[in-house]
Amino acid sequence: MSDETISDNSQVLKKYFPGLTEIQLKQFSLLPSLYAGWNEKINVISRKDIVHLFTNHILHSLSIAKLISFKPGTQIIDVGTGGGFPGIPLAIFFPECEFVLVDSVGKKILVVKEIIQALGLINVTAIQSRAESIDEECDFIVSRAVASINDLYQWTKHLVKSGGKNTMRNGWLFIKGGDLFEEKKALNKEMMEFEISNFFKESFFETKKIVYFQA
Repeated sequence: MSDETISDNSQVLKKYFPGLTEIQLKQFSLLPSLYAGWNEKINVISRKDIVHLFTNHILHSLSIAKLISFKPGTQIIDVGTGGGFPGIPLAIFFPECEFVLVDSVGKKILVVKEIIQALGLINVTAIQSRAESIDEECDFIVSRAVASINDLYQWTKHLVKSGGKNTMRNGWLFIKGGDLFEEKKALNKEMMEFEISNFFKESFFETKKIVYFQA
């Protein structure tokens, strides 16, 4: 990835998140080359999509940071993290929060662990497991379109503590796309839906949403 592109990405980050530190900006700037290198060995992001990593994966993940500013000590589990999204960008953004990134595919967790180490992130743990098999209490479950809302809830409902100290009560934050009427109906819980296009102006986000419901 060219220095010019990295610079462009940095400017976009500064525009949307003006409070980022130099350390955070450096960590974000390392992600494209780290993922490009690992993707040559282990395919965690589609070949066509890797060139759009910044918008389609990093910025997409950070939409949650536009919705809620997690307080220090908040515990977050990323279910079905794949190559580390949304967990790794959120862990960079919230260095005083604790993140557990979970995926059942060992090769993906290997890449996630290597990227965590390369970035020097000390607030993240990566686990190879099915979500329903883990035993970690948390304040929030986050996930990015890996399964239906109902499936994700059934797999993780034993993990979320009630109550909470954040502006939003403990619960689930799912990044999804398209028409969610049938998915929401299947769970039959009161949910809030937020359009990501209200946070970011890039055309990729026109149909993207965050769904939230509390424990």
